[in-house]
Amino acid sequence: MLWGYACMTSQVSAQVKPAWAGEDWLSRFVNLLIRTKPIYAVMKSQARRVMIKTAQKNDILWEETVQELESAIAHTGTVQTLANISNPNITAYPSYYTKPLHAYDEGNLCWQAAFEAEPATYSIALRVWPTESLTWQAAQARMRDSFFEVIDQYALNPVKDILDMGCSVGISTRALHKHYASKQSQPPRTIGLDLSPYMLSVAHLRNEDGSIAAWIHANAEETGLPSESFDVITLQSVLHELPRHITSIIFNEAKRLLRPGGCLAIFDNNPKSAVIQNLPPVLFTLMKSTEPWSDDFYTFDIEAALRESGFEHVVSAETDPRHRAIVARKS
Repeated sequence: MLWGYACMTSQVSAQVKPAWAGEDWLSRFVNLLIRTKPIYAVMKSQARRVMIKTAQKNDILWEETVQELESAIAHTGTVQTLANISNPNITAYPSYYTKPLHAYDEGNLCWQAAFEAEPATYSIALRVWPTESLTWQAAQARMRDSFFEVIDQYALNPVKDILDMGCSVGISTRALHKHYASKQSQPPRTIGLDLSPYMLSVAHLRNEDGSIAAWIHANAEETGLPSESFDVITLQSVLHELPRHITSIIFNEAKRLLRPGGCLAIFDNNPKSAVIQNLPPVLFTLMKSTEPWSDDFYTFDIEAALRESGFEHVVSAETDPRHRAIVARKS
């Protein structure tokens, strides 16, 4: 079930952002703790422990998945795998992308992050409905489907070409493709794009049926893809990992890539959510310790930035207790 944006605002605090983000005293205090190296090391370790514990408690095979992927990549050959995926034109990575992220010192630019992305993603969905007895599969499907339901109301019909920006290991890409393939007589051409060749290596490995047309190693700010070549572009759980000025550049690139009438659809944490606003101190401290751009994201007016990029902001809707969808159209 979806809640419209007007209804959503009546269910959450009047405060636009959480007190633990931005320049509030609480946020500054947490940031000071994070900048203290010994404390940060403990926070990072604890955040990782919480995620793994959540997975294992709910029958998500964390260690088994990592071992399976390690074995598969080793069998192929890590050098060969990266060589097949890596874009030779990318000789350096942006400074924002090389910061520690999700308890990994190398951010997304390492095998460990890629091997653990699947169980971590499945764990996140379970935390959306902590009081409901959902399997991780049901929670994941419910979280994704609520987002796709919003896109369906505004996307071109049929959807012929899809680009999933920041696709990570391809969970979001495959789910989006499957959704539209089941709704249309002809499945769309779906492409996943990411800046981590490690993530894309796992995405390619998991694309066993070949349903995804291509996995592209590229910078979302400047993809090199042809103009006006997509009907739908998604950014699923990406923006909270970016500084706002990079997000604005990506919006401009998405507008270039979309056909007239095409939609840019965003799925991410909802700063106005009562759950996000009222996270216990331990949880929001752990979260900020592994998300370096939290302050930028939770104080960023995404709708205004979309309008500044020339989009028509169509809708913002709460899709579940923690997340929202934002859909914008290219005129």
